[in-house]
Amino acid sequence: MINSTFLDKIAQVLIEKYSAKLANTIVVLPNKRAKIFLIEALKKQVSNNILAPEIISIEDFIQDIAGIRTVDPIELLFEFYEVYLSITDKANQQSFELFANWAKTLLQDFNEIDRYLLDPTHVLSYLKDIEDIKKWGIEVENKTQLLEKYIDFWKLLPLYYQSLYAHLLQKGIGYQGLIYREAVENLNHFSNSITNKQFVFAGFNALNASEEKIIQHLISNDQAKIYWDADQTFLNDPYHDAGLFVRRFKENWKHYKSNSFEWIVDDFSQSKNIQIIGTPKSIGQSKISGSIIEKIIEENPTASLDKVAIVLGEENLLVPLLYSLPSTVGALNITMGYSSKNNPAQILIAKLFKMHTNALSRNAKSYVFYYKDVLDILTHPLVEPYAEATALVDIINKNNYTFISHYKLMELNVYPTDLFLLLFQKWENGSIAVLQAVSKLLLAIKGNLSNDNEEEKITKAFVFAIFKVINKLINYYSQHQHIDKIETLHAIYKQVIDLAEVSFEGEPLNGLQIMGVLESRVLDFDTVIVTSMNEGKFPAGKSQNSFIPYDVKRELGLPTFKEKDAIYTYHFYHLLQRAKNIYLLYNTESEGLDAGEKSRFITQLEVEKQRNHNLSHEIYNAVLPETAYTPMVIEKSPAVMGRLKKIAEEGFSPSALTSYIRNPIQFYFQKILRIREVEEVEENIALNTLGTIIHETLKALYEPFIGKFISESDIDNCFKLIDDEVLKQFKIVYKEGEIKKGRNLLAFEVAKRNVFNFLKVELECIKAGDAIKIIALEQTFGRTLNHPDLPFPVLIKGNVDRIEERNGIIRIIDYKTGKVEKASVSLKTWSGLTQELKNDKIIQVLAYAFMYEPEANGKSIEAGIISFKNLKSGFLPFQFKEDKDVQQIINEEIMTNYLEQIVLLLKEILDTDKSFEEKI
Repeated sequence: MINSTFLDKIAQVLIEKYSAKLANTIVVLPNKRAKIFLIEALKKQVSNNILAPEIISIEDFIQDIAGIRTVDPIELLFEFYEVYLSITDKANQQSFELFANWAKTLLQDFNEIDRYLLDPTHVLSYLKDIEDIKKWGIEVENKTQLLEKYIDFWKLLPLYYQSLYAHLLQKGIGYQGLIYREAVENLNHFSNSITNKQFVFAGFNALNASEEKIIQHLISNDQAKIYWDADQTFLNDPYHDAGLFVRRFKENWKHYKSNSFEWIVDDFSQSKNIQIIGTPKSIGQSKISGSIIEKIIEENPTASLDKVAIVLGEENLLVPLLYSLPSTVGALNITMGYSSKNNPAQILIAKLFKMHTNALSRNAKSYVFYYKDVLDILTHPLVEPYAEATALVDIINKNNYTFISHYKLMELNVYPTDLFLLLFQKWENGSIAVLQAVSKLLLAIKGNLSNDNEEEKITKAFVFAIFKVINKLINYYSQHQHIDKIETLHAIYKQVIDLAEVSFEGEPLNGLQIMGVLESRVLDFDTVIVTSMNEGKFPAGKSQNSFIPYDVKRELGLPTFKEKDAIYTYHFYHLLQRAKNIYLLYNTESEGLDAGEKSRFITQLEVEKQRNHNLSHEIYNAVLPETAYTPMVIEKSPAVMGRLKKIAEEGFSPSALTSYIRNPIQFYFQKILRIREVEEVEENIALNTLGTIIHETLKALYEPFIGKFISESDIDNCFKLIDDEVLKQFKIVYKEGEIKKGRNLLAFEVAKRNVFNFLKVELECIKAGDAIKIIALEQTFGRTLNHPDLPFPVLIKGNVDRIEERNGIIRIIDYKTGKVEKASVSLKTWSGLTQELKNDKIIQVLAYAFMYEPEANGKSIEAGIISFKNLKSGFLPFQFKEDKDVQQIINEEIMTNYLEQIVLLLKEILDTDKSFEEKI
């Protein structure tokens, strides 16, 4: 049977052995979180009031010994840059961005060297010697300046270390390693000054050299005791990484030569149910975690969930998990902070940086914004309701503004709000001014949010988290004013914001516990659910972010990935140690962003299965619906029929008929509901816009000749007008859009070429003897269709591109800027004309012929298409082919057959019992 938890045992020891001097006892734990749980365990041991011992984390304890304040990574980087500038010749000084690239890695190495109490001069000189040996074979005359600088860098490392160490000590601040080294230096003085205190170290696993030295010193002075939580399964197995560190300490510490090692337990080999569950993707793991919790609650509705923990191997699973938990959970305690990375306030600041840095990099003087950057900010949910800039957004969209200068933006928004001015004021007065502007902006946003609305309260918390980060940066920059590039500020902001977190409120001891891997140290649970059990996540993969090579680390006793893996192994097995029900979830996808092989820990559990462990392995897949999508069906209500009757009165266009053939639901949305596409900036000219420009240009060029026969000289004059007319139409249709570069310049040239080629073909026809008289251009015609099968008369109405009389025959022409082949306007049988979309062009041109027929005065009519991408084929007339007989002139028989088919189509559209059914 599994004994009481580790913290219960520590509480018992404190009451039994330290009760007389509890007020002078200090308990040191691996993390701060365990403190609350230890106090709770102490409460269970006593029935009357006592003075609790002081409980602190190891880091706070070391800081107390050293008497030095710890600094965060960004502040440390700033301080290091100060030192770097003071000891480097001005000619060789690097910008902060270049410096930061290598300084971060170097600081990590300094940290490790200090934590493991190595001689920095020896280690850093060793690195220089390695580089010297690498370049040994290069002759002196072949040594370039770049190579010399590279060697000099390694020579300077000891100087960097000593200067930084002295600089930080003088300020009374330090990174973790420096604090540890100073704590060891100060150890004798510290132990002499606390003669009446007793320390209890509990629940440790991996200790660095400094921690080992400090703890051993206090133990040898009878000022401390240490209690391990070592399971004999791992301790007695020389190859098991979960016991790697504890085995070393048990063998090497002088104290254990004459004293017993406390405690060795036998909990892991006890009875356990271990369920290994594989499922595709991270979201699947969240859903399964939720269903496991639901099952636990169903089986025992009155039981508390405080002995149930969900440990997230990957922290970004937190939000999907919260959405997956059943509503019956009730109390919940989340120990991990929620990252400020992707919340609305942070996204707004990131977009603000993007907009202004882009504007500065384009041209700091004219300060030109890109429209997407501007719209991203103006339509942001924290800005849109308060900036009063809807009219400005409409102007930008309607006029195709792609790039907008700061001056133009202010001119377009005549009455800007304070919020608008804060967002778009120029960033040209240095980093501190920018940070102060952002700080003011965040305060303005906070003022717009209400405390009564739950969602807005949460947003406020995120705004405040970012506000704190910005103020911290103002503080850094005011002390280091020579680092003053906006790009540098942006890079630093991106790093700092990753550290900004919003804490969840909760009762730590009640309800379901959700935590990260490190927060689970020292704690024990009955039921444990662990997610992301994949290689690279749990355990984390190898990351060699160091200047010190692997073999040198091994020789000097610095931790390598082997030791880092062993730490993860201990955390994992400690989670399982006293648990009775264990669920291990992993992603079955081996490829993709959040994928990886199944974790080696799972394989290890399977291979080294304990006799009392009940192990099961399942793969869960999402249940796929039998039908992926059900087509939409909309019945024709009286309101719909009323709208159809109105369309019949106003006119069905040929394109409306073909849109029904394409998809009745599309017809329903466009014609019945009148839903239009959202107006957006057209950055690159769309094909339909290009088509409009070509149509309008030809209309403008040919308009003087309506009612006249065209001569060769008329066409020659048109050639001269092409450039100006196309440019004029571009300005009308495309408004403020950019047409002088990129794809749009190509589109502009394509439009000119299409018009030129059209006129060229026209000129050749005239030269060949064709008599061409223009009758109408871009004119709207309409004709009512009466038929006994239709419930009411239907007006067929449309806009015809061009009607001409050519050699005595009326020719109705529809321009197409896309490619159309002869087959698209040829027909062999009338049946099924309106069933197939491929006949859309025939339906269109014959509709034009039907509309114009009364005005043809008995003249022969032909209707067809001119395709600008197939101009060599010239006019493509509608043709009805019956055997070898080809009919091109639209006679009465053709028109009767065509109308029969159109009536069938209209009858279906206007039939009350026939619903609109989506085609998929």
